[in-house]
This record gives sequence, C-alpha cells and structure tokens, in this order.
Amino acid sequence: MKPLFNRLMALKIRIPMKNFLCLLLIISCIISCGDNPKVNSDVAGTSIDFKLKRFDVALAQSAPSDIAKLKKEYPYFFSQRFDDVYWTAKMNDTVQKEIEQEVAKEFSLLDETGSDLELLFKHIKYYYPEASIPKTIMVATDVDYRNKVILNDSLLFVSLSTYLGADHFFYHGVARFHAKNFRKEQIAVDVAHAFAKAQIPPSQSPQFMAQIIYEGKKLYLMQQLLSQKPLHEVLSYTSEELDFARANEVNIWEYFVRKELLFSTDRKLLTRFVDPAPFSKFYLDFDNETPGRIGRYIGYQIVSSFMKNNDNSIKTMLLQDAETLFNNAKYKP
Repeated sequence: MKPLFNRLMALKIRIPMKNFLCLLLIISCIISCGDNPKVNSDVAGTSIDFKLKRFDVALAQSAPSDIAKLKKEYPYFFSQRFDDVYWTAKMNDTVQKEIEQEVAKEFSLLDETGSDLELLFKHIKYYYPEASIPKTIMVATDVDYRNKVILNDSLLFVSLSTYLGADHFFYHGVARFHAKNFRKEQIAVDVAHAFAKAQIPPSQSPQFMAQIIYEGKKLYLMQQLLSQKPLHEVLSYTSEELDFARANEVNIWEYFVRKELLFSTDRKLLTRFVDPAPFSKFYLDFDNETPGRIGRYIGYQIVSSFMKNNDNSIKTMLLQDAETLFNNAKYKP
C-alpha cells in the first residue's frame, strides 16, 4: 500500500477525497483477496458424516443422579478406574465449575469451530478416502497444553479449556510462546497436526536436515488439509513472525550452510531450531527478535520446493527419504 500511495502523490493527481477513499478501499480488497486461502470445490463437496458432541456441557448440566445416563451416552469416559464417587466429586468441584463457566463464555456456540473441523475432515477424506471420520467430543478439563487434542480412528477429544484466548487468566504462569496459541483458531491446526503426525513415519536419520524435512512434511500436509487457514496459523506463528521468516529466509539458510549444520547430528540443534521455544537460537544479538522453531519453516520451504519442481503426489512425497527429497527439491531461497 505505501509504495502505491507514494506513487499517487508523486504524480500530483487531484482526486476528490470521496473517490480517493474508494480507490484505497478497492486496492485493499484486491490485496487482501489475493492473500485469502481458497478451498477446492471438490473438497468442499466431499460428503462426510461429521458429528460433534459437547461432553463439557452435558457434564456441567448434570447432577449425580444423571451419571447412569452419561455413562450410556459417553461410555469412553467411564472406565472402571473412576467410580461414581469420583464423578460426583467432580460435578461438585469448585475448580471444575470455574473451568466449565469460562469455557461456556468462550464457546457458548461452536458454529465456527465446528465448521473449521468439518472442513478439515472433508480435506482428510478427499486426500485419504480410506480414512474414517472420528466422532468429535468437546471436553472441559484442567489445562494441559501437552494434550490439547487426542485423535484416534474413531474419536477426537478437544480440550476447550486450552483454547480460551492467549491472555486468559487460566494461563498466567504458562510460558508466553505456548499461551499465544491457546486460541480457538488453533483447534483445527492442532487436529491437523495430530493427523499428519500419524501419517508420516518419523525420520530414522539423526541429521538436522532430515529432522527439519520431517517437520516440513507435516507442515506441508497440514497446509493442504487446512486450505481455509492462512499460512501463519498453520505454522502457529503470528503474521509478523511469518513476515520475519520470509524476509530472512536467505540469511537463515546461509547460516545453516555456513555453520555446517545441515548434516550435523547434534541434538542441541533441535532445541535451538525445532522444538517449541520463545525464539530461535542463532547465538546472535537479535535472537530474541526471531520466531521460535525456524527450522520447521525452512523444512516446509524445502518440501514446498520439491512439490513445485517434481511431479509427485502428496502421499508419495511423504514417504520420500530426506536425502532424495532434498537433492530433488532445487531449493534456492
């Protein structure tokens, strides 16, 4: 916008303010529309049997006399490890009640979240016709950011208490780089990650290059499954963090090459560039200005370059070994 604005001023064209504002609005729409993700019409038309149930609401509205009914409707929660005394205590627990109240405020309706998940599963069915669509169960539990979603072939559990907003008071004391993604927009992203992780065999090579390509494969598949999401959400970045990664991609890649990190087997590289962290660790003065997990972004770019320069299906690419994939990626940031 700014260069174009400056060019208009340099031409000294007199434009009535009303028309000028309309022009800016049109330009803004063109730019923003160009960045909007598109959903394949074939994907949107894919038929699935998507079911979403609110165990969090059912539990919050139940009394001990309703436990038998809950057992019948949600049998997977009622193992022999937890008897009726446990569930009676849980229904009366003040902490549980507060969790349920806060979840109800943020998720009184699940229209947008449900639509996100339904579209995700349409993508999954489109790319993986043999996949079963799990029944989706929303729960309200203690905050456990390591188990925000649990996915298997028949059931998906989503802990809504970990998606109440980055600044929610429940998360005071949780590291900011974790809490910034405790948002409802990340629910489908976390489910897509759980699915992608199940589809892609972990790299058997300890080399740094193999590890970032493994991460890149997951992100590439996630992007295909989340075509309605902007890339920064898929990466669990802010838009500013993605802008930094794009603007500095050449420098990051040159650093990896110059420091001979690509074929290193030093496990500390994963801590520095792949594992969740507040920033990436180049051991430079500006480290705290960088987004964390920058190695995943580079891996994603390598995989994207491979898919652009080779005639391969996604499933074939996912099974490709890292060395062959890199050699054929023609990656030139």
